[in-house]
Amino acid sequence: MKISDIITYIESIAPAVYQESYDNSGLIIGNRQAELKAVLLCLDVTEAVLEEAIAKGANLVLAHHPIIFGGLKRLNGNNYVERVVIKAIKNDIAIYAAHTNLDNVLQNGVNAKIAEKVGLQKCSVLLPKKGLLKKLYTTVPSAALEKVKDALFAAGAGNIGNYSECSFSVPGTGSFKGSEESNPTVGQKGLRHHEAEQKIEVILPAYRESTILKALFEAHPYEEVAYEVIALENSYNLVGSGLIGELPEAVDAMSFLKSLKQTMKTDCVRFTPIHRATVQKIAVCGGAGSFLLKDAIRAGADVFISGDFKYHEFFDADNRIIIADIGHFESEQFTIELFYELLSQKFSTFAFWQTSVKTNPLSYL
Repeated sequence: MKISDIITYIESIAPAVYQESYDNSGLIIGNRQAELKAVLLCLDVTEAVLEEAIAKGANLVLAHHPIIFGGLKRLNGNNYVERVVIKAIKNDIAIYAAHTNLDNVLQNGVNAKIAEKVGLQKCSVLLPKKGLLKKLYTTVPSAALEKVKDALFAAGAGNIGNYSECSFSVPGTGSFKGSEESNPTVGQKGLRHHEAEQKIEVILPAYRESTILKALFEAHPYEEVAYEVIALENSYNLVGSGLIGELPEAVDAMSFLKSLKQTMKTDCVRFTPIHRATVQKIAVCGGAGSFLLKDAIRAGADVFISGDFKYHEFFDADNRIIIADIGHFESEQFTIELFYELLSQKFSTFAFWQTSVKTNPLSYL
């Protein structure tokens, strides 16, 4: 097995194109085509984590946070980032990060893992992204309708929320006249031909456009395929920032915060005034989520779980929501467990190690 096999699988769950513009997810160090020995899973890549990888014989470190965000102008070992990069290269260890792309997917993402721990149901993306969808129009002879639809669906078209194989088709009559250089499937060269056809419409993720068009061209019986692809402004409800869900039933607010501290294994929960007796609708965002506070309030959340809130940002709760700041590391620590579950299910006979190094830079008294 190669390192690329792991990358391909992770990116089938969290495509790299879903990362934020400031992010640096992807293969940061290493060769995709190198033979894979073992994988060490972590939240942050530190020198101690690399030492653990060396000790375990792992030549791929799969992390949530990228070790490099901006460009490196020198590699002198003057800070931990430079030292990690030098050590990884010297020991032929690849480093791959799945960061905001893994944050931004609803299914099998970072926030879904938090929701699972907290016990949320009926989960949806808090702030869906726009500009990620396109629509394909094409026409096919009626006899080839199902064959072409099957090919489009298999390539990743036609998914809307919890539904797959979604399409719309309408019958019509197509006309064409082939030149002397043509090789028409139906009709004759030089004569206008009329054919009973179906017009198909399907939605597709923009990043899969080339794959889906390739499938269309291979399945379509005509020598020249008539099609059109247009960009959509629709929100993509499976991709975006944060998550909102519900507890099975309303619970006492303070009891919820106490159980949250235990469930998320944090030494501290910073929270705003408890202005309501019970809570049920919960918003979450792993890492630093204060930018989503207004969206959580707008969605009617009783509690917003995240990390890294600044002092003045807590005032913005304004007795409309309870902010529960559990810490950046604490909110994302179960991403390691998420990596392990996903990879172990896919590659059941391979060695995946969860780091034993606690990389949280903060301690509490």
